[in-house]
Amino acid sequence: MGSRVPEVIDALVALGQQDVELVDVVVTDGPEIGETGAQDWLLVGFDGDPAGDFLAAQSAGGWSDLSTGREEQFQVTIAAIASRGDGDVRTARVRAYEIGARVENWLRADPSIGLRSLEAAIETTALVQDQTNQGVQARLLLTVAGRAFT
Repeated sequence: MGSRVPEVIDALVALGQQDVELVDVVVTDGPEIGETGAQDWLLVGFDGDPAGDFLAAQSAGGWSDLSTGREEQFQVTIAAIASRGDGDVRTARVRAYEIGARVENWLRADPSIGLRSLEAAIETTALVQDQTNQGVQARLLLTVAGRAFT
């Protein structure tokens, strides 16, 4: 199948790992196994819910011309997570949005994310806030959506 989703995920992970503004943020390709003790995360291709369905991306495609051209519309899930050992939900929420803003900056600077015949932007966001006896966690879910041609 000629999907561009794998290279979109690869490009987003690379952008996160190279971003000097995210030096204290763990950037992962999908779910991370193991405990690092990190407070701040950027998960590409995972919504950060260990009890969820682990949906990384989805796409729909069709022909763009009568020969071999194909257009694909895609959505990639990204989670910007900030955890704190206290109950300060505001601080965690602000940090989650700071991490998410880096993704928006990459897409504004280069909607192609370095890939030919592709454009992407943040389509939707959702904020999940949770308090437990271990502290607070703010999880900002981003849907990076776009279209690409193969």
